[in-house]
Formats: sequence, C-alpha cells, structure tokens
Amino acid sequence: MDVFQPDERAWMRRNGEISLELCPRGTPFGPVAVLWSIREREPKVYQILLSSPGGISADEAVEKLFPGMDTSSCPEIDRFLDQIEAFLSGEEIRFSLDRLCLDLYSPFSRRVLLADFAIPRGRVSTYRRIAEHLDKPGAARAVGTALARNPFPLIIPCHRVIRSDGSLGGFRYGLHMKRRLLEMEGVTFQDERHVAVPDFFYGGWSE
Repeated sequence: MDVFQPDERAWMRRNGEISLELCPRGTPFGPVAVLWSIREREPKVYQILLSSPGGISADEAVEKLFPGMDTSSCPEIDRFLDQIEAFLSGEEIRFSLDRLCLDLYSPFSRRVLLADFAIPRGRVSTYRRIAEHLDKPGAARAVGTALARNPFPLIIPCHRVIRSDGSLGGFRYGLHMKRRLLEMEGVTFQDERHVAVPDFFYGGWSE
C-alpha cells in the first residue's frame, strides 16, 4: 500500500522530503493513524489510515511503510483525532478541512473530494452523479479513482458514494466497514450489499 498519491509525491519532490509524524488512536472501529507534519507553521494532515476488519490494521500498515517510526502529537492533532474517535463512536461531527493538505492534489481530484465532502450524514450519492455535478458527464470512473485514492477517509466521506444501482461499489478498507459506517449514519439496506431506496445527493431519488 502506497501512502502517497502521485500528486503528493510530485509536490514532495519539488519541495524536498518532508518529516512526517505519526499519531495513532484507538477507536470502536479499530486503530486509526494520522500522518502529519508542520507546514507553514501549522500542523497539517497528509494521510489518515484506518483499519480493515479482518485485514491489516492502521498500526500494521504504518509499521510496514515506516518501520520503527516514533509517535508524536500536538494539541491540534489531538483535537483532530478526538473528532475522529467521536465520529466513530456514533456522534454527529462537523469536520473541517482546515488541517488537510488538499492543495497537494490535482484540480480534478480536489473538486471530487470537495463534492464528496458536501454529502451530508445519512445521505449517499453515486460516482455518476458526482461526475455530472462537476460538469464531467462520462467521468464516473475517474471520480471512482479519485475517491479510491482518498487520503482523508471519514473527513472526506468516500463511504457515502455508491453505485447507481444502490450497491456499495468499492472501499479501500472493505465493504463490511463501508456498510457499518453507513448504518451508523442511519442509512438502511435492502440486503447485504444494496442501500434501500437511496436518497441520492446531487440529483433526487432515482437515476
């Protein structure tokens, strides 16, 4: 698993390697890890790693990618993780984008991530609807690729994007976790893999 996406790696090459810090946190959904660094005198988040149920945990992923990496935090990152922990405990949290290094990504990727960020709790949208919302009809696959590479899961709620037929589509941390997150937010299912009568954001009730 490569933590950094092509856009971010290009930025790092232009600006020199950055010194990343690791801050882990236990949650009801398993360990979560935040990779962060000071940028322009502010703590900024470069990546959020979740744990895959029955698969690799965030702790294991970090150890594989950065063997022996020390943990470090600051009050701002502690508050950031407090919100993630509260969200995964079922609380309704209004996340902010202020800590995220969104500017490292391509204009299209940023537009996709921002469109996804706007989907409210308890609602879902589709890859096609987001593409059409961005005036890019036919770019549903590209939207899916951008969301599959989402470096900020939960804050950018890519788990709220499904296929047009109501099936879950994909999720980096597994469909079981995607369903758990949606059910926690009040989304109901007609069977194991299909949302019941999806109230699609960006375009009404049906395709």
